[in-house]
Amino acid sequence: MHQVLQNLRDGSTEVADVPAPALRRGQLLIRSHVTLVSAGTERMLVEFGKANLLQKARQQPDKVRMVLEKVRTDGLATTLDAVRSKLDQPLALGYCNVGTVIGVGPGVSGFEIGDRVASNGKHAEVVAVPVNLCAKIPDEVGDEAAAFTVLSAIGLQGIRLVQPTLGETVVVTGLGLIGLITVQLLRAHGCRVLGIDFDPAKLALARGYGAETVDLSRGEDPVAAAHSFSRGRGVDAVIITASSKSNEPVSQAAHMCRKRGRIVLVGVTGLELSRADFYEKELSFQVSCSYGPGRYDPSYEERGNDYPVGFVRWTEQRNFEAVLDMMAAGALQVQPLVSHRYPIAEAEAAYGVLGGGGPSLGIVLDYGRGEEMADHLIRRHIPLSVASDAREHSDKADRNAVAFIGAGNYAGRVLIPAFAKAGARLHTVVTANGVGSVHFGKKFGFGHASTDTSAVLRDPAVGSVVIATQHASHAELTFKALRRGKHVFVEKPLCLTLEELQTIEKAHGEQAVYGAPPVLMVGFNRRFAPQVQKMHQLLAGVREPKSFVMTVNAGAIPAEHWTQDPQAGGGRLIGEACHFVDLLRFLAGAPIVGHQLTAVGNVPGVGIRSDRVSFNLSFADGSFGTVHYLANGHKSFPKERLEVFAAGRVLALDNFRKLRGYGWPGFSKMNLWSQDKGQAACAQAFMRAARGEAPPPIPAEEIFEVARVTIELDASV
Repeated sequence: MHQVLQNLRDGSTEVADVPAPALRRGQLLIRSHVTLVSAGTERMLVEFGKANLLQKARQQPDKVRMVLEKVRTDGLATTLDAVRSKLDQPLALGYCNVGTVIGVGPGVSGFEIGDRVASNGKHAEVVAVPVNLCAKIPDEVGDEAAAFTVLSAIGLQGIRLVQPTLGETVVVTGLGLIGLITVQLLRAHGCRVLGIDFDPAKLALARGYGAETVDLSRGEDPVAAAHSFSRGRGVDAVIITASSKSNEPVSQAAHMCRKRGRIVLVGVTGLELSRADFYEKELSFQVSCSYGPGRYDPSYEERGNDYPVGFVRWTEQRNFEAVLDMMAAGALQVQPLVSHRYPIAEAEAAYGVLGGGGPSLGIVLDYGRGEEMADHLIRRHIPLSVASDAREHSDKADRNAVAFIGAGNYAGRVLIPAFAKAGARLHTVVTANGVGSVHFGKKFGFGHASTDTSAVLRDPAVGSVVIATQHASHAELTFKALRRGKHVFVEKPLCLTLEELQTIEKAHGEQAVYGAPPVLMVGFNRRFAPQVQKMHQLLAGVREPKSFVMTVNAGAIPAEHWTQDPQAGGGRLIGEACHFVDLLRFLAGAPIVGHQLTAVGNVPGVGIRSDRVSFNLSFADGSFGTVHYLANGHKSFPKERLEVFAAGRVLALDNFRKLRGYGWPGFSKMNLWSQDKGQAACAQAFMRAARGEAPPPIPAEEIFEVARVTIELDASV
C-alpha cells in the first residue's frame, strides 16, 4: 500500500510502498478515502527536516542537553551513532483521516465493518487506529468535510478551556485552518469574535463566518482594535492559534484582555511571559493539549479505557463526535477551507505546495473510493529485493536465515547490525505498522518486509527468529517460535510471569524429545563484553567464594512509560535488572540458591519503587552479590560499575570502559569501550550455535534460572 513518509534528516517526502498494518486488540483497520494535510504541524516537520544539524539543535535545546549528557556517559562515537540513527528513521505523516472500517480488532465494540469513520490515522491507504481515536461520521457529512474532524477537535478543546459564555468577546489570533474553525465554533457558542492575521484572504473567510477582523499586513493595531471591539472593557478571552517563535502574540493577548481575562494557547509561540502583564489583571494562561482529555494517555488511547462520562464529559473521541454533529447541522462549514486536492500518488507535489510559500489552506489527499479491495491494499508481506534466491522458496529451514520480529531504535541501531556482522542471512523484518520493516529492511538488505508475525513463524525457510518487541509479547512469541522448531534469540526479558516461564520451559522440553532442542538465548550482552570475559577468565582460577558489588545508575523513566507498566513492560526490575542477575550468575559460575530485596520505602510521594532497589544473591559455592539498581541518580554519573573481591584481589569495571585489577599477577588494566562489542559477540555466539558450529552460549537452565529469580525479586517489592 502507499504511505506518505518524511525523512527527518533532509526533510524530503516520499510515497512509499509498505505492507498493510497489523490489526491489534482495541483497534480498527480503516481503508482511507481522504486525508487532510495539517498546514501547521506538518509544515513545521518539513521545515525541521530541511534544517541542517546546527539548526535542528537550536530548535530543540532540551534534546541537545540530553545528547551532551549521553556523550559524557556513553562516549562521542556511540552518541553520534544514536543521533544519526534517530534522524535516519522515516516519520509517518498525517493525523486527519477518513475511511471505511475493514477490520475490527478484539475488544472493540460500537463499530462494524463498513462504518465510515474519522480518525487520527496517517496518510496511508490502510491504517490501524485505536478505537478511542475514531468516530462514526453522520450521513449528512461528506468525506472531505469529515477530514477536518481532528483539526476541529483541536480548536474545540481550546474553546472548552476558555469556557466562553453567550455574548462574550473573544479574540482568535492566527487564522489558519484551526483558527478559522475556532471562529465558527465560537460564533456557534454565541460569542462576538475578533480575528487577527496577516493574510487578507483568511481575514475575508473569517468575516464570512461572522467575525470582525484586524489586518496586520496593513499595520492595524490589534490591541487598539480589541479595546474598541470590547467597548473599552477589554476582551473576555484570547485563543492563540498562530504558529510563531515570537513572544508577541502572548504579550498582545495580555494587553487585550480585561481584568481576570483568559488566554489559551492552541498553537505554538514564544513563552517568555511578562509577570507585569499578567499580575496586574490576574490573567489566567493555559496551554491546550491537542484533541482533548485522553491525549497521550496510553490507558485511554492504546488500551481503550474510556473515561466515565459523568466525570469527564468531553474526551478526544467525544470532541470528534461533537464537531461532526456541528458539521451535520450546518453550524460548522469547512468546505471553503479546501484549497488543493491531490491523489495520494502525487503527495510529494502536495508537500511542495505546503513548503513552497504560496497561498494554501486545506490540502486534501484522495485515495479513491472503489468498492473492490485491491490486493496491494491488504498485502502484509512484500519483497524488498528483485534478486531471486532459491532458498527463499525452500521448504527446509536455513539455519542462517533470520527473521526479526520488532525493529525499534535499539534493534535498528544495534541488534540488526550485530547479526549482519555475525553472518546471518537477513530474511524478513516484521513491525506492526510496516514503516519500520521497510526502512530497516532496505537499509540492511532484508529479503522481505512484513507486518504478519504468524506468517513469518510458519515460514519453513526461516531457521531463526530474533524477538525485539515490547516485553509483554516476548513469552508468547518465544513459545510459538519454539513450537515451530525455530532457534530463538529474545531480547530481555524472557517473560513477565512464572506462568509464562513454565510454558516456555515446557515448549523447550518438548522439542528436546525429538533430539537437540532449538537454541534459546536471551540478549544478555553484558556477559559477552570483552572486559567481562577477561574477568571470567581471571576468576576461573579462584577457588574460594567471591563477593560482587554492582552499582547501576539506571536513570529515571517517567511512570507513564510503557516499560513501567506491569502489563506491557513488566517494570524495570524484570525489564532491565535481569541483565545484572545474569552477569553475576555468569561470573560466579554457580547456581543461585537464595535472594532477597530491599526497595525504597513505601512513603508519600514515592510511586514506582521497583527501580530503586538493592538485592542480594547467594550462590551455591558460597559467593554472594549485591546489586544496587537505582533510578534516582544523575545522568552525568557513570551508568554501571562492578567490583569483585576475591582471594585478596579486586577487579573494578567502570561503565564497560575501564577494567582495573588490584593484586592480580600479570594483569592491571584493560581499557576498551565495549558496549556494542558485547552485543556483537552475543549475536555471533547465537549464530554459531544456530548453525550447529558450537553449543548454546548460555545453557537453557541458566536462562530459566535468571528469569525465575528476577520475577521473584520483582514480586517481593
